[in-house]
Amino acid sequence: MPPRPTHRRPPARPLPPPRLPAEPPPEIAARILLRTETVLVLDKPVGLPVHAGPRGGPSLEDWLPQLAFGKKRVPQPAHRLDTDTAGCLVLGRTKPALAELGALFAEGRAEKTYWAVLSGPGPAANQGRIDLPLRKVSSAARGWRIEAQADGQPATTLWRVLGRGGGLCWLELRPRTGRTHQLRVHCAALGWPILGDPFYGTPAPGGLHLLARAIRLPLEPPLAAEAPMPAAMRAAFAGCGFGGV
Repeated sequence: MPPRPTHRRPPARPLPPPRLPAEPPPEIAARILLRTETVLVLDKPVGLPVHAGPRGGPSLEDWLPQLAFGKKRVPQPAHRLDTDTAGCLVLGRTKPALAELGALFAEGRAEKTYWAVLSGPGPAANQGRIDLPLRKVSSAARGWRIEAQADGQPATTLWRVLGRGGGLCWLELRPRTGRTHQLRVHCAALGWPILGDPFYGTPAPGGLHLLARAIRLPLEPPLAAEAPMPAAMRAAFAGCGFGGV
């Protein structure tokens, strides 16, 4: 009896990659402060972590496919921004751009400007410099936090007073290093905790009053962006003399 012919199925074709949207939804598009072929700057909202945590939950990573504007590669954050901090967050849209941006932040050449409202009258002087090394510490009772320690990593912050009022102080902060919680710990260590800081101060209505207000990138050509004032922080900043947007 002749052998029965065998019929082999052709190999399955790989599925094409999903098509990324050409435009983000309006609620995300409204957060775009600057867009070029290689760089995006977003106004990150308070409470949204940049990276997904081990417990899950929403994060900026959920937005990335919707910020591709049709490109095959989704943009990636070039630096960190605390979950509790609002404002300017820079993303690279291409692999070379991400590498260049990462170098700018690592070398301290990206010029970051933060605004904060301090809980209390703040410093006696109107401007100054903070040089306090910082170190991460952890315990079973309190979890992890950052403390000023002589054997920590070098950390430098320049500051100047922009306004005062109602027992509060409006401070401009320019970090020269990028340590975790640097601005929050530097201010608290000198007796000027940032208003609403649950880690190093006291919680308050409106949450942490720290805004990544502006960013300047020494690219070719140079790029700059500015984040608007979040509604929850407006009353405290206005009490110190802020009257803009």
